[in-house]
Amino acid sequence: MKKEQKKSIKDMTSWHDLHLKMMKNPEFRKAYEDLEPEFSVIRQSIKKRIENKMSQGDLAKKLGTKQSAISRLESGTYNPTLSFLKKLSTAFGGKLEVKI
Repeated sequence: MKKEQKKSIKDMTSWHDLHLKMMKNPEFRKAYEDLEPEFSVIRQSIKKRIENKMSQGDLAKKLGTKQSAISRLESGTYNPTLSFLKKLSTAFGGKLEVKI
């Protein structure tokens, strides 16, 4: 590995460090906090799918949808309907709960 490459790898910022730095910006913090419900759904969906040893395809089949829909959900590029979230929670043996 070249010297320049070693230096650039060494100087890389971790995601955690970058996140802490960005959270000091009030506008970024507000936008991030506003998205927390979406992040929570994504984290919980991935966690439950992995705990149940399911692939995205397995989960999609159980929900009657396509693997690409699960991929979009988990990547944050799909805004699921309440109906979809209800099916998702039922697939994992849970219950959808919405609080206002």
